[in-house]
Amino acid sequence: MPIPCQIAGCKSTAPAALEGQKLCVLHYTLSLETSCSEMRRETALGNAPHERQREIMRFITESGEKLARVATSGMPLTDDLKARILSTFLTLMNLRENLDRANMRSSPGRSGAFR
Repeated sequence: MPIPCQIAGCKSTAPAALEGQKLCVLHYTLSLETSCSEMRRETALGNAPHERQREIMRFITESGEKLARVATSGMPLTDDLKARILSTFLTLMNLRENLDRANMRSSPGRSGAFR
C-alpha cells in the first residue's frame, strides 16, 4: 500500500526506498538540500569536532545510497525530478568536498606561516 508524503498538502506518495522518511522524491531532495546547507555552514570554518565530521560523512553516504536506490528503482520520474536528483547528488558531493577542504585547513602542522 503506498505511503502518502507527510508534507501537508502534498498528494504524492513515498517510493519504497523512502518509506521510512515518509517523503516523496521532491520533498526528500528538498530536505537533503536544506540539511546539506546547514552542515556546510557548520563545517565551513573547520571547527567541527571529529565525531561530528564522522556523523556528516555517514549522512552523506547514507543519503547518497538512498537517493541512488530511488533513482534506479524503475519508478517513473519526470525530467524535472531527474534533474533535481542529479542536483542533490551534486550537493552531497560538494558537502563532502567542503568537509575535506575544512579538514585540510585545520590539520595539525598546516599553517600559513613560513619557516
